[in-house]
Amino acid sequence: MALQSFLQVFFLALISFLFLYQLMRNKNGCPKSSPGIVELLLNVHRLHDWCTETLESCKGTFVLEGPRFAKMNLVATCDPANARYVMSSNFDNFPKGPEYKQMFDILGDGIFNSDMDLWKNQRIAAQGFMRHHLFHQFFCLSLELPQVLFSKAMNDFGQAILYRHVRPRSFTKLQKWLNVGQEGKYKKAWKVLDDILAEYICQKRKEANKLIQELVSVDDVDLLTSYITEKESTGLKCDDKFLRDNALNMITATTDTTSTALTWFAWLVSKHPIVENKIIEELESKIPIGETKRRRLFNVDEVKNLVYLHGALCEALRLYPPAPFNHKEPVKPDMLPSGHPVHPKTKVLFSVYSMGRMKSIWREDCYEFKPERWINERGEIKHEPSYKFLSFGAGPRICLGKETSFIQIKAVASTLIYNYRIHVVEETPVVPAVSIVLHTEYGLMTRISKRWE
Repeated sequence: MALQSFLQVFFLALISFLFLYQLMRNKNGCPKSSPGIVELLLNVHRLHDWCTETLESCKGTFVLEGPRFAKMNLVATCDPANARYVMSSNFDNFPKGPEYKQMFDILGDGIFNSDMDLWKNQRIAAQGFMRHHLFHQFFCLSLELPQVLFSKAMNDFGQAILYRHVRPRSFTKLQKWLNVGQEGKYKKAWKVLDDILAEYICQKRKEANKLIQELVSVDDVDLLTSYITEKESTGLKCDDKFLRDNALNMITATTDTTSTALTWFAWLVSKHPIVENKIIEELESKIPIGETKRRRLFNVDEVKNLVYLHGALCEALRLYPPAPFNHKEPVKPDMLPSGHPVHPKTKVLFSVYSMGRMKSIWREDCYEFKPERWINERGEIKHEPSYKFLSFGAGPRICLGKETSFIQIKAVASTLIYNYRIHVVEETPVVPAVSIVLHTEYGLMTRISKRWE
């Protein structure tokens, strides 16, 4: 209790100092339209919505500068022109950078933390494995991960990393040193993930070595087995650390993001019965005559080209992107298309969540759930540029699993919507969690009933 009280006093003292600092900055000519660090810290509990409101008032980009010790200088933006410049046009000057790797240190040297040749080699190898025709039969990296411990650890480290983005470095270091708060949970989560992955990698090595010794062809095309059996062709050092880092990177990219997308999609559809009926009508158009109005599963070929379902999924991803922000750092000083200068000590933070809520990008009805937004006059899927729809990133680092994610979500969503009615329990609020993955803060409490007998 004494330690908790000390931290509360320290945090209040820090906020007071930052408030005075911001007042001094304003007196010295800092534009009053720019948000202060105190304002950010006081709105951490509703970070995504606060960022959206601030970006809307600042025409899509704002600068946040803190005192030198806080190391909180950043440019937050949802401007598509900035996204295109950073992620595509001037890609080489905006790697993930050392600051990103330090914040996401739990991911090691995996594909999300890596830059330059290490990133390129990992991407080429992963892309080759994921193009294998059997890969799409595996919709997860592991079939038997212990879900309770593993899921809690994933949630704890995701929340801690988000707080690292919005708290002064000194406060994060203090929590880490005292082993309390988000940083205390982060340390415990790291050990849980390491222990589980070490056991799993050992198991996979044994299985792979047995296949190699017996000269048996590898039909179970999961990424770990591919790295182990094909290490000569990849040119990568596939030791246990490499496998651990890449396994955790891929799990982070797929496990929570896909389930999160499905959760928000289910909630949005349950609130819009007209959309729900149109999805069912489209699904029934693919079912043979005489087989409608009964429970069934949908395979990939039946749902992959459905236009309205695709539009509804894109609309859910626009409003509730599983990865709500992206983070880059310039190697050398640069000027963004919005006119904001950046330097190597500046974080460029893209709010993907806010981008989907900008009237200047998606028009006045941007807060409405309208699958028709993604359908053109000919009734075909309307493709939006990736720098405007950043749910899968953009440029050379665009998500490798984009196609796989759509296949997964369409197969599960179609089966769920067609066979069941989802009734959301109104007493429990459905709001975004403060985390690097846009979970619902309190889950999604629902009552499920069968649609067909």
